Amino acid sequence: MRQRRALVTGGSGDIGAAIARELAARGCALLVHAHSAPERAQAVVEAIHAAGGQARAVCFDLADGAATRAALEAELADGAIDILVHNAGIHDDAPLAGMQEAQWRRVIDVSLHGFFHVSQPLLLTMARQRWGRVVALSSVAAVLGNRGQANYAAAKAGLHGAVRCLAREMASRGISANVVAPGVIAGRMSQDLFDEAQLKAMVPAARMGRPDEVAALVAFLCSDAAAYINGQVIGINGGMG
Repeated sequence: MRQRRALVTGGSGDIGAAIARELAARGCALLVHAHSAPERAQAVVEAIHAAGGQARAVCFDLADGAATRAALEAELADGAIDILVHNAGIHDDAPLAGMQEAQWRRVIDVSLHGFFHVSQPLLLTMARQRWGRVVALSSVAAVLGNRGQANYAAAKAGLHGAVRCLAREMASRGISANVVAPGVIAGRMSQDLFDEAQLKAMVPAARMGRPDEVAALVAFLCSDAAAYINGQVIGINGGMG
């Protein structure tokens, strides 16, 4: 059986890196994507190599449709990309009343337009082989809302609708598409945001989640065993909602 290839966008971040490592540990050959931090993506690749896995770093701007398509066409020349995990996303928080248009557009460009740019070129190849997995990373903010994150929540909530449509369109071709919506996950972006009392008030589990917990869920959704899970938004948030 051919080794499956997986692309993880935003693979240089804490969650993306954990997902890339987990998929590599399960036998996939990884493409670890980054845009602004290629050196961190390369560090993830080196960690995968050290553990005996296969990986390469790729760098392109998901907000640029032409650049993304060109990068993917070059990769597809070497064979199908069987698994796409769209984890890339950015924050640029402000109350909506004071938010600049550039803040709104950039956040949506990366998470939502980026999903189209990176997924659309891969789908026909997945369909021809009658197997594929698409997982988009969302956020509890898209489900519950969060002050100062209208742009982020809108971008991530848009993924819910896009993925549900994609699941209906492609399920008969052996392709599943699902959303994973994490809550508060430990890492660089969250380490200084909440004290212990705030966490206990927000999260019934009274702790942050770990990137490896998110990665385990994503890797399961990318497996053969999860073939009948399709079009779902699955929270991993310690009971937040």
